[in-house]
Amino acid sequence: MDKLQRSLLEAPIIEKDGYHYFVHPISDGVPKLDPGLLREIVIRIIRKAKLEEVDRIVTPAAMGIHISTAVSLMTDIPLTVIRKREYGLEDEVAISQQTGYSENEMYINDVREGERVLVLDDVLSTGGTLAAVLEALDEIGAEVVDTVAVIKKVGGENKVEDVDHHVKTLVNVDVVDGEVVIVDEDGD
Repeated sequence: MDKLQRSLLEAPIIEKDGYHYFVHPISDGVPKLDPGLLREIVIRIIRKAKLEEVDRIVTPAAMGIHISTAVSLMTDIPLTVIRKREYGLEDEVAISQQTGYSENEMYINDVREGERVLVLDDVLSTGGTLAAVLEALDEIGAEVVDTVAVIKKVGGENKVEDVDHHVKTLVNVDVVDGEVVIVDEDGD
């Protein structure tokens, strides 16, 4: 069993307004993030994603940043972070992000029409964040070459299914009786 699967099986579960949420270093920053786990994830992303024609990595703040930074360092592909802060820069695009437990505004800066992007995120759960990001990138005119989320939580609503993009994942899980269960160890 690899480090990612093992760490997920050991993840504590909390309930927030009826939503069962696993607490994991990749998605929450706690418990501590082992460098070996991050290295394993980065290698798996590099092997799974189509990187040959990517101009830029795009990731939503905050929990995609550490993953995307590591992939950027390993591939020399520049990185743009979608922020929760408005800067008012020229061509800034506002998007509404809805997850299973929150709603926020996010802002895309410095992504241009025709740019070929790889979208990376930590978790695909309800799909609210990725659906909003992918729709905004389509509106900008960026070409989404590939989209990868490290972990997919199955069994609930998935708003990404409503947009015209396939999201690859490294591992698919569910929460059953207060425990994480590996549904597909190779993801989508």
